[in-house]
Amino acid sequence: MAPEKEMGNIGEAYPMKSGDGLHSYSNNSYFQWLSRVPKKVVDRSSPAWNKGRIFYASAADEVVEAYSAQCAEDMARFLQARAQEIADGGLMILIFPARLDEIPHSQFSNNILFDMLGCCLMDMAQKGIVSEEKVDMFNLPLYFISVQELEAIIERNGCFSIEKMEILHPTITAQSLISTPHKGQAISSHIRAATEGLIKAHFGEEILDQLFDSYSRKVEDEYSLIVSAKTVNYCAVLKRKAMN
Repeated sequence: MAPEKEMGNIGEAYPMKSGDGLHSYSNNSYFQWLSRVPKKVVDRSSPAWNKGRIFYASAADEVVEAYSAQCAEDMARFLQARAQEIADGGLMILIFPARLDEIPHSQFSNNILFDMLGCCLMDMAQKGIVSEEKVDMFNLPLYFISVQELEAIIERNGCFSIEKMEILHPTITAQSLISTPHKGQAISSHIRAATEGLIKAHFGEEILDQLFDSYSRKVEDEYSLIVSAKTVNYCAVLKRKAMN
């Protein structure tokens, strides 16, 4: 799903990506992206207002709950859309980054990377390069679901059974990049590719190079935090239940 705009139509937000349309479906790209930033986190009157941050990982519980609720809403719509398209007994294979239930949000490696980006933006605000108010009103529409959360959403939906759920070991991890020269730049380029459009739309193009140069240095300086964090990808195989 494209995170640059809100998606109001299920078909537009969650189109079929692969499979034969009736018997199989696979997705390995989009689950971390939300259809929109939770409204509460940019509402100054809300307990979930995420002032001074662009992400939920180290934020107040109310912020995390707002992100989690938005993710649950989006996933429910996704499952409902797939249930309309997949035949009884058809399989859906999902590959996605997920947080282990026992791992705090702040110790999941992907979350650490996005928190670091937020720190760089706040540093620029403190230097007067960007408006602090603009930072306060900018949040990334990303949420890394836990397996327990996903299982609960699937159960509530009622259209699919979980046939298999297992951990996949990524071929590239933070640990595997330890001896790689310019690892900060490599990670910065990856994060820039994912977030540049959102940042450009909110802050303007002129800050991009400075922001991601700063981010690259921060990743290098604090790489031990990333290496010590947890990175997990999951594969879930779901089967469409028979319709009554």
